[in-house]
Formats: sequence, structure tokens, C-alpha cells
Amino acid sequence: MSPDASHDITFLERLLDSPGPSGFESRPARVWRDEAGSFAETWSDVVGNSYAAVRRDARPLALMAGHIDEIGLQVTHADESGLLYFGGIGGWDAQVLVGQRVRVLGAKGDVPGVIGRKAIHLIEPKEREKAVKVKKLWIDVGAGSRDELKQLGVRVGDPAVLDAGMVRLAGDRVASRAIDNRVGAFIVLEALRRVAAEGGRAGAVAVATAQEEIGYSGGGARTSAFGVAPDVALVVDVTHATDVPEVEKSEVGEHSLGGGPVLTRGSATHPVVFELLAEAAEASDIPYSIQAAPLRTSTDADAIHLARGGIPTGLVSVPNRYMHSPSEMVSVPDLFHTARLLAAFVARLDEGVDFARG
Repeated sequence: MSPDASHDITFLERLLDSPGPSGFESRPARVWRDEAGSFAETWSDVVGNSYAAVRRDARPLALMAGHIDEIGLQVTHADESGLLYFGGIGGWDAQVLVGQRVRVLGAKGDVPGVIGRKAIHLIEPKEREKAVKVKKLWIDVGAGSRDELKQLGVRVGDPAVLDAGMVRLAGDRVASRAIDNRVGAFIVLEALRRVAAEGGRAGAVAVATAQEEIGYSGGGARTSAFGVAPDVALVVDVTHATDVPEVEKSEVGEHSLGGGPVLTRGSATHPVVFELLAEAAEASDIPYSIQAAPLRTSTDADAIHLARGGIPTGLVSVPNRYMHSPSEMVSVPDLFHTARLLAAFVARLDEGVDFARG
């Protein structure tokens, strides 16, 4: 049976449910490495990246990267009444935070709480139509004082996540707060599992990168690419599904849940890598669509393609609805189609591949 024949997503669920905002990824990283250790060599680094390798010393060597962090919150102040004020880790639409339940990752364990805001009855009518700002929200864990917060193990700097586990929806779809981009970390490991099972000449390293959501200087992707020094790299992330109302296809293309992986052209992506990915998809009957990135991709590809002396890089994305919300949604077959595509790409690599431009 092929590694993904049953579409088993128990590992995916464990990964998605493990809290790990940018800079605090250790819990999902351990889940990822534990799974990888069953068939690959594993290690981690000081940045928080996790690695798994098959035929690490072989050439050519492919790096497959998916970031394992998620957006979250961080406590910035604890007032005398026991309320917690916070800032966003990554890009939030504050409207989706109102009334959400949260888990504060404290020193003594996870502490449940809720995000509070002044009740609608107490808001002036002219203010009700305005968008709320994060600075007008707070976390209430039920404590009545700073001393009670200390007893709970909660202090300034603690991260928090929305308390929203993975849910299985109708058909083949799942929703989670951490789809972006823990599914990328899941996919690169599933691709590596196939590479290990199917054999071949080329080597591959999967990396679950850290700090992508706050990686303005490249995050863990930059250091991972430098350390591994691959011949080629494939980045897996999510992109906006355009099969819902009020999303302009003319801006981001036509990408639907169940439509397969999305291949990016332009910006940080290498034309030869793109063509090889497209050829592999067509040869394997994997559906795909194409997305243009004329300026930047806003993914790990932006950092990886400029590492060392330059690394030929491809970007493969999964259509995702409701990005940066507690209920991001993907189609499970899209995840496994993407893993198959990456493995097929690695299987096609040989020493004669020329990535030089000009």
C-alpha cells in the first residue's frame, strides 16, 4: 500500500492541535520529529527548525520546506485585576478575535481563557460599526489579581493560541486554526515518506521551518537553507482559495478546494523548477493550477532562493479558505496530491539537471 493510500490524517490532527505560535514552535516540532523518526534521520537547530533526511549525502539533494509555526497572541501586560493585554504574533484580523476562547501557554501548563470586549449594549451606536482594534481587547483567565496569575504560572511574554482544534467537515474537508502552515510541514514529511519508500538516486531533506509568520528577515527558512546547502528547494505553503464569494480571481487566480496544488511562477521561483513540477504533475495525473507572483511570494521561498549563492526554488501551495482565522479550511486530497507531486519531482532529479539561467 502506498504511504498515503488510506488518507490517514491522525498525524495531521496531532500536528494541527499542538499549539506553536511563531517563536514558540517546540510542541508541534516534537510531534513532527517523533513521526519523522520512524523512517528518517532527524535533528533540530537553535532557531527551532526540525529536519528529517533520506539519503542525506546523495546528490542532487532536494530541500522540501513547510513552516510549522502558526499565528498567535502574546501577553504584553498583566493588570492589577488579573486581566491580560496582548499583541498579535503574525497578522490578525482583530474582528475574528472577539469572544474567542484561548489557551495561554504558561510555565505551569496551559491556562484557559476568553477574549473580552465591552458588551455591545455599552458601546455607543456610532462606534458599533467601526472595526475593533487589538488594543481594545483583553484575555480573561478568571484570575482576580496579579498574585492569582502568578499562582497559575502566567506572566508577561507568555504566548497564547485560540482554543480551536481540528474539525472534520463534510466530504473530504477539515478546518483548523493552524492550517497555515502546519499542513506544509505535514506535506513535506509525507513527501519524504514516499521518497524513502520508493527509493531513487536523489537525496531529500524535509524541514519544518520556524518563525515564518514573523520572518521579516527570512525566519528559519534562511538558516535551514544555508545549513543544508541543497541543490534545489521546494517550498510548500497555503494560498487563497478563490471558490468563495467576494474573492477576486483576477487578483490571485482561480484556485479551488479539491483542485490540487498551486504552482507559482515569478518572483522567488525558478523557471526550470516550475517546468519540472508541471511536467511531474502531468505525468502523474495530479491536478494543479498556476499562480503569478510578480513582486514577492510572502513565503519561505523569498528567503531560500537567495541563500548562499542562490538556490533554485519552487513554490507549491494548497488552496485554503478563511486564512488567518480560527477556521481555515482545506481539502485533504489536496494535501496528498501535493505530497505525491513533491516526491515525483525528487524522483525525476538526476545529476544532469541544469538550473543555470541565461
